[in-house]
Amino acid sequence: MSRRISLMIALAVLLALGSACTNKKSVNPLAGVGSKQPDKVLFDKAMDAMRHNRFDVARLTLQTLINTYPDSEYIARAKLAVGDSWYAEGGTAALAQAEQEYSDFEIFFPNMPEAAEAQLKIANIHYQQMEKADRDYTHAKRAEDEYRKVILQYPDSKLLPEAKQRLMEVQEVLAEREFGIGHFYYVRESYPASIARLQSLVDKYPLYSRADDALYLLGQNYEGQIARIRMAPSCDPKAPARGCMAEQAKAQYIGQLAKKASEAYDKILTRYPLMERSEDAKKRLTALHQPVPRPTKAAVAQNKAEIDSRSETSVAQMFMGLVRKGPDMSRAATVGNPTLVDPEPLSARDVTSKEVQAVADAFSGKVGAEIINTKQPTASDAPPAADAVTPPGSTPFGTPGNTVNAPPAQPDPNELKPNTAADANELKPSNNGTDPSLPPPAQVNEIQQGQGASPAQASADDSTPASDEEISSSKRKKKKGLKKVVPF
Repeated sequence: MSRRISLMIALAVLLALGSACTNKKSVNPLAGVGSKQPDKVLFDKAMDAMRHNRFDVARLTLQTLINTYPDSEYIARAKLAVGDSWYAEGGTAALAQAEQEYSDFEIFFPNMPEAAEAQLKIANIHYQQMEKADRDYTHAKRAEDEYRKVILQYPDSKLLPEAKQRLMEVQEVLAEREFGIGHFYYVRESYPASIARLQSLVDKYPLYSRADDALYLLGQNYEGQIARIRMAPSCDPKAPARGCMAEQAKAQYIGQLAKKASEAYDKILTRYPLMERSEDAKKRLTALHQPVPRPTKAAVAQNKAEIDSRSETSVAQMFMGLVRKGPDMSRAATVGNPTLVDPEPLSARDVTSKEVQAVADAFSGKVGAEIINTKQPTASDAPPAADAVTPPGSTPFGTPGNTVNAPPAQPDPNELKPNTAADANELKPSNNGTDPSLPPPAQVNEIQQGQGASPAQASADDSTPASDEEISSSKRKKKKGLKKVVPF
């Protein structure tokens, strides 16, 4: 009797296990119900082949399902699984096929929740193939564009945080590339090209981990141009010549360059007050005779959160970076919002044209001197287009036949006055706020809002200037011997 009961119990257990396995195998991932239909059997067979890395068998089975049952409820899932099989297989050719499959899925099923997943995987394909900042940046740029599509086209997707973080890492690599190019031009004293790169960098990637270095180098470019102007020979009103510049025009142009340099240093102190270049920026502003701004509490808190979100690169990671193909993205911030729309790019030609206009204004009556042409220009005297007034360091100053003979009727309020005991070209603040023709001076304690933040989000306490104690206490302690060194 007991033996019969044991056999019956064992038989019941076996039947229960078989039923559970059958139900588990026939679960519908889309509808959540059991099914033994032929299309479901093919789908399960393909998924089993993918789990065992038999990607060719999985794709063949999925294509059979798609061609044989075009109205099946598994069509969408099967098309996405074809892309997943190429994605899991890896390799350059396989990833290219996966990108095409995911693009087709977005075209045929744009309203399905899996469309955001397909777009994210397209971005991940280029993310995995990124190279270091000093190498080919094609995949990095494509990854930036694809992650932006995820954020802009699927704002309600649960994959949005992952896309934002990946986008900030990609933009860290692109910003590092722009900084390297800007530094390359600076070392070779090609200041307009360096200014164009660095200005575009700080406008496009405010979360860059070395944004303070980029702004400091931007100010150094303007100071390099100031040094060139000072070394340029001055014009003798009685004997004009090419390659020289009038003293008043020289002083005004130096004042304009000093203002641009001080704007770059000001931004370090108001937007990145806790970063390493803040002390250097204060020294340069003092040397340029410009006021030193004080950051607000909101700017200090924002910069502190950005610094704390970055991870330190270990020694092992530094050594692995020498042999690894991909870039090191550990310095990317994990707070804030990445840039989703590129600002208007600045080119070296734009910088040069602005400097040409500035020099032309300096030679015009705006400097308080009357320009008198002593003879009527002829075809032989007319200079070619390349001899036009250009910035220092590129082509000579001045135009033959134009001299500054008449003294100014009234002293210009913006003219830089030299001290008797100092250098004749010593910089002085050019705008004291009294000239109505000039724009109002910038508020040095104005709240510097981070990207994505609005003034309404800052409280009244955050808009007040931060004290020295708050700034010093918020700065991170630097490890001895590991301080970042920039070669300039």
